[in-house]
Amino acid sequence: MRFRSAVSIVAMAVPGLVHAQEAGGRSAGGNDVGGIQEIVVTAQKRAESVQDVPIAISAFGGEALRERAVGDVAQLSNAAPNVTLDAGTPFSGSSSVLSAFIRGIGANDFAMNIDPGVGIYLDGVYLARTVGANLDLPDVERIEVLKGPQGTLFGRNTIGGAISVVTRTPGDKPAFQGDVTTGRYNRIDVRGYADLPLSDTLKSSVTFSVKNRDGYQKRIPYTSATPYVTDRAGSLPQSGYRTSDREGGQHEWTIRAKLLWEASDRFKVTLGGDYMKIDQSSMANSVLAVTSGVPGPFAGLAANNVPGTALDVATGTSGFLFAGLYNFCIGATSAEIAARNAGALCGVRGTPLNPGANLPPLASVNVDANPNNNRLPYDNRWVSTDKDTSYATGNSFSNMKVYGFTGVMDYDLSDTIALKSITGYRNIKWASGLDLDNSPMAILEPSFSLTQNQFSQEVQVIGSALDKKLNFVLGGYYFREEGKMRDFVTFSEGLLQIIGPNDLKTKNYAVFGQVDWRFNDLVGITLGGRYTHEDKDFIGRQSDANGFNYKLFNCPVYGDPCQSALGFPVQGEPLRYYVGGTQKKKFNNFAPKIGIQVHPTDDVMVYGSWSRGYKTGGWTTRLSNPLPYAPDFNEEKAESFEIGVKSTLLDRRLQLNLAAFTTRYDGIQLNFQQGVSPTVQNAGTARIKGFEAEATIAPARGLTINASVGYTDAYYTSLLPQAIVTPNPFQAGTVVNGDLPKSPKWKFNVTPRYKLDLGNGGAVVLLADYTRTSSLWNDTERTYLLRRPGLDIVNASLTYQSPSGVWDVAVGGTNITNTRYIVTGQAQIAGGQIYGTWSRPAEWYAKVGVKF
Repeated sequence: MRFRSAVSIVAMAVPGLVHAQEAGGRSAGGNDVGGIQEIVVTAQKRAESVQDVPIAISAFGGEALRERAVGDVAQLSNAAPNVTLDAGTPFSGSSSVLSAFIRGIGANDFAMNIDPGVGIYLDGVYLARTVGANLDLPDVERIEVLKGPQGTLFGRNTIGGAISVVTRTPGDKPAFQGDVTTGRYNRIDVRGYADLPLSDTLKSSVTFSVKNRDGYQKRIPYTSATPYVTDRAGSLPQSGYRTSDREGGQHEWTIRAKLLWEASDRFKVTLGGDYMKIDQSSMANSVLAVTSGVPGPFAGLAANNVPGTALDVATGTSGFLFAGLYNFCIGATSAEIAARNAGALCGVRGTPLNPGANLPPLASVNVDANPNNNRLPYDNRWVSTDKDTSYATGNSFSNMKVYGFTGVMDYDLSDTIALKSITGYRNIKWASGLDLDNSPMAILEPSFSLTQNQFSQEVQVIGSALDKKLNFVLGGYYFREEGKMRDFVTFSEGLLQIIGPNDLKTKNYAVFGQVDWRFNDLVGITLGGRYTHEDKDFIGRQSDANGFNYKLFNCPVYGDPCQSALGFPVQGEPLRYYVGGTQKKKFNNFAPKIGIQVHPTDDVMVYGSWSRGYKTGGWTTRLSNPLPYAPDFNEEKAESFEIGVKSTLLDRRLQLNLAAFTTRYDGIQLNFQQGVSPTVQNAGTARIKGFEAEATIAPARGLTINASVGYTDAYYTSLLPQAIVTPNPFQAGTVVNGDLPKSPKWKFNVTPRYKLDLGNGGAVVLLADYTRTSSLWNDTERTYLLRRPGLDIVNASLTYQSPSGVWDVAVGGTNITNTRYIVTGQAQIAGGQIYGTWSRPAEWYAKVGVKF
C-alpha cells in the first residue's frame, strides 16, 4: 500500500512539474538570481549531467563538501536520503572501517569472508574491503551515491548501491589550496592540494592531509575496596599490544599524487598513487549491560552435571556464559569446583600451542580475605554510567597502512567511439585491538590483523551512433584478491582463546554492456546486462589455544579418543576447529537491466527501470566449536523496480528529483550470533519499499537550499528456523515482519546556505545542516540497548571570504545539540555483555584556508 502511494505521488507530480517548467520557460528575461550549478557524473561510464541519468543519484561537489565539513565517506550519511553510513562496525575497533547501507541493503562487518553490499570506488577502482573504505576526502572533485542494484555497470557487491569518489584532475596552471583546522579535543588538521604543470602536455598534482585529535572517551582507574590482580595481557594471544588513556582519537595522514599526460587530442594517460597511514587508539566503547550472573552459571545445577549446556537469555544467569564461568572459577570453593568436575576448566590456562599463556589457575586466585590475592567478579559494576569514561585497561589501537596505484588510458578511436582502460592495485596492512568489557580484567578482548592485496583491470568501449541517439558501453573486467585475516579473541581471562588464521583468494571475470536508445525527443529505452564468473578459495585454521572443549569435558589429552568424540576434524591438529584443505566455491551470475525514459520537456525526465544485483557468497570463519564441514553460504540477490522524475524548473531556480522503489531481497546473508560466534547463513528473504525526494532551490540571490526526504520500509518475509531469535528481555528478536538493521524508516535533511556580499568585495557565508532520522536497529537481533532512537542532528558554520579570494576563515560546530546515540555494537550475551560505541559529542572547530 505504501509503495503504491509513493508511485501515485511520483505519477501525480509529473503534470505539475511539466506545467512549472513551461511557466518558467515563459518568464521574461534571464535568471536574475543565479541558477543551480550543474553536476556532471559518470554513473553510466560517460560524462553527463546528473539530471540526464535515469538513476537515483545523490551527487556532491568538492566545494560543497568542504563547506559542510565532510571529511570522510561516513560523514555523507546525513546528506543522502535512504543511506546509512557509519564509521566502524561491531568489534572492529577502527573508525576507518565503513558500514554502508543503501535502501536497507549493505554489510556491517570487517571480516574477509563477508563482502560489502555497497560498492566503494576510488577513481573507478573498486575497493574490496570495508577496512580502509571510510576514505579521507581532501581532494575530491565529486562524490556520486548511486541507489539500488548497480550490477550491470558496476558489478558484484553493489546490490544495495555504489559510492564513487572522484578526485581532482591536475590543472593547467600552478595552483594551491589548503587549510588548517583546530577544534575540541586538541584537534589539528592540515590539508592541501597543489597543481604542478610540468609542460603543455604533462601535468601533475599532489594532495596531503594530516588529522590529529585526542579521544573523547577517557580511561580511568577503578577504585576498589581491596586491591586486585589480573593476568598480564601480553601473555594472551593477540595481533599486538598497546594501551591508551583515551579512546576514539584520530591520528592519520594521507598523500595522493596524479600525473596527467595529454599525448594528443585523442590520447591521454592518467597515473595516480595514494598512501594512507593510521596510528590511533581504538574506537570508544561502553558496556551497556552485563549478562552473566554472580556467582556464576552453575547455581541450581546438579553436582554431577556437566557445566554449560544451554543459554537462557531471559535470565542471563543459567547455562553457558563465559563471564559466568569466570565468576564461578574465582568464587567457588575447591569442593564446589570438584563437585562439578570443573577442575581442568578453572585450572592453568594455556597449551603448547600458546606457551606464553601458561597462566596460573583462576581457582588459585579466589575472591577471599587476602587483600593481595583478589580477583574481581564480572558483574553490574562494569556497566557504563558515563558515556565518556571507561575502566578498561587492555588493548586500544588501530594501525593501518594502505597504498594504491591507478592507471587510466583514454583513447578516442574516432569522433564517436572511445576506448578506456582502468588498471588498479591496492594493498592493506591493518591491525586493531580493543577492550570490550570496560573492566581491568580480560573478559572480552579481541584483536585482529589483515593483509590484503588486489588487482583489477577494466576495459571499456564507449560510443554513440545514429546522430547520438544511440549510446552504448561495452566492457570486460578482471579482479584478483588475496588476503590473510587473523583473529585473536580472549574470553574470560583466557578460558577461551580463539586464534583464527584464515586465508582467502578470489578471482572474478565479467563482461558487460548497456545500450541507451533515444527513439525521438520523447521516448528512450535502456537495455543492459553483465555476466560474472567468480572463483573463491578459502583455508580456515581457526583453533582454541586453551583447549577449552577438552577441559570442559575433563579430557586429559589433546587428541584421541577425546578429539573424535568432541568433533575436532583434523587428525594431528587436535585444537583446530576447521576442516583441513582448501575450500572452493564458484559463482555465476547474470545481472540485467531494462529501463524506459520519457521526456515531456527538455528539462523533465520520467523514467522507470528494472534491475538485478548480487553479492557473492563465502564461508563463516568465526567458529567457537569444531565442525565436520566448512560452514559456507551462497550469494544473495536483489531484484528492484524503480520509477522516478528528474526536473530542472523555474529558469534553473529549482531542481527536483523524485524516486519510488520496491525490492525483493533473496538469500539474505544474515549475520547473527550463535553462542559467542557471529555466524553467516543465507537465512531469509525480505521486501523493501520506499521513496525519496531531493530538491535544490535558489529562491534569491545568494540563497540556496538543499533538502531531501527518504522513506524505507524494509522487513523480513521469511527466515530459517535457526536464524530466528525470539523476543526476550534483551532483544525484540529476528522475526518475520521484523525490520532489517541500519534501515530507518524516515530521514529528512535541509541545508540552507546564504552568501552575503560585503561592500569591500568580501563575503560572509552562513550554512546550517539539520537532519532528522527516525529510529533504527544496529543489529539483526534488534537488541534494545543498541537501538538508535529518533535523532535530530544540527551542524552549522560561518565563513568569511576575503575580497581577494585568497583566504577565508570559518568557525563552526558539529552535533551542536550534543545528541548522543549508539553508532555500532554487539549483544555478546554468551560472552557476558552488551557493548556499544557512543557517537561523538558536540564539537567546535575553526579553520583558516588559502587559495591561490
